[in-house]
Amino acid sequence: MPKDAKAILKEFQQGVGSWSDAHPECMPAFIELSKSAMKPGALDVKTKELIAAAVGLSVRCDYCIVHHVYEAFKAGATRKELIETACVTNLMGGGPVFTYTATLFLDAIEAFAPEFGK
Repeated sequence: MPKDAKAILKEFQQGVGSWSDAHPECMPAFIELSKSAMKPGALDVKTKELIAAAVGLSVRCDYCIVHHVYEAFKAGATRKELIETACVTNLMGGGPVFTYTATLFLDAIEAFAPEFGK
């Protein structure tokens, strides 16, 4: 049964809020690290989000996959760029990564692409 990528993203976003309430010092520090890591530099934001999507896929993290597929689209990535990112991740991660590519990663692409006209 396919997973609902939009529901997973919403659950993640709610969890971020809950964690922020539970530990109000830790979350802002993580947010600052995230802002620093993801700001444009030698790599643009789209490339960084594609890398983050690949890492999320390689560690098979539902929340990371849907969040970074969404953010990659938001940063201007195309379906083709996400598919090629997954292909390289499959090469490096093998069968376990393939199972998430064939399911949740593709589900997330299909769920979020229309929001960005892709």
